[in-house]
Amino acid sequence: MFDYGTLKLIWWLLVGVLLVGFAIMDGHDMGVGTLLPFVARSDDERRVVINSIGPHWEGNQVWFITGGGALFAAWPQVYATAFSGLYWAMLAVLWALFLRPVAFDYRSKVHDARWRGAWDWGLFIGSAVPPLIFGVAFGNLLQGLPFSFDNYMASSYSGSFWQLLNPYALLAGIVSSAMITMHGGVYLAHRTEGRLQDSAARGAIGAAMVLVLTFVAAGVWLRWGGIQGYVITSAIDPNALPDPLAKTVVRSADAWWLNYARAPALWLLPALGIAGALLAAALVAARRTGAAFVASALAIVGVIGTAAAAMFPFVMPSSTMPDASLTLWDSVSSHLTLGLMFWATLIFMPLIVVYTGWAYRVMRGKVTLAQIREGEHHVY
Repeated sequence: MFDYGTLKLIWWLLVGVLLVGFAIMDGHDMGVGTLLPFVARSDDERRVVINSIGPHWEGNQVWFITGGGALFAAWPQVYATAFSGLYWAMLAVLWALFLRPVAFDYRSKVHDARWRGAWDWGLFIGSAVPPLIFGVAFGNLLQGLPFSFDNYMASSYSGSFWQLLNPYALLAGIVSSAMITMHGGVYLAHRTEGRLQDSAARGAIGAAMVLVLTFVAAGVWLRWGGIQGYVITSAIDPNALPDPLAKTVVRSADAWWLNYARAPALWLLPALGIAGALLAAALVAARRTGAAFVASALAIVGVIGTAAAAMFPFVMPSSTMPDASLTLWDSVSSHLTLGLMFWATLIFMPLIVVYTGWAYRVMRGKVTLAQIREGEHHVY
């Protein structure tokens, strides 16, 4: 069995893997939904777009559900503080997500252009809003959230929903939206042909360019725009029992860059984010869509990894009470809980990966207008 400190670090990595897995797997579904109203001209083309993700979107949401469950079980203090403080933001995500299954199921029930058009826009909202809000959340985490703890470890949040929509957080939201739209465009180009493939490729290339520009702009703003990071100045005992108030934290203009100074190899992460997006754009333009999807997935790893490496070991910094900032060392569950969850994850995560790979292999290939018109294995 691993010691407590090692399990804390392992679960930081596993939560990151689940987040990246969600962005790659359910992310391309959301990216396709975001592009739906803009790349498809006719009802048949919209059915092609929807059927490109129809067999898989429910299975891909396993990553989202598993990530939420892992956050609750591994980092209960983060879960409780985030869901109480960011209540309205979380509800906005859930309200948007409610539209996705309903749109998938109800769109084809009535053969009416207005009915189907309304559900197409519902699918767009359910796909475009969550990545935007998740990006806004990351932008606020890099600035710190206004929460604190009392002596009984009860959290209080002094911010509002509208304060979350600050300029830097909105820029981070654009980064997230562009990243997911690029990924969805690459996937759609891989699954379609003809004019629809051309439109998807243009959407992916445009989103990739926006991603690179905004990702670089967000990094420059974070470094020289007056945003202060957080650094722990007291001693850290990785094996100590969780106590968020048992440390000293100060704010510093260069705090989010200290890990990069200590380990220069971490610069490979932002380089991967930029190079992966540019490579995905070049490959999808050349219609090498399979390789473009891999490059797009690597870009997602680079972008999310860049933020994670900068914040390490912080998970949820506090702007009003820096010492109460939650880190991977002091916001976790018990040693026994982390150990049991680790072995369960070691068994079940490979099963999920294998099943997902099998499902994509069985249902691989292009979705064409001819198939849609013939009704061949397509119900949306």
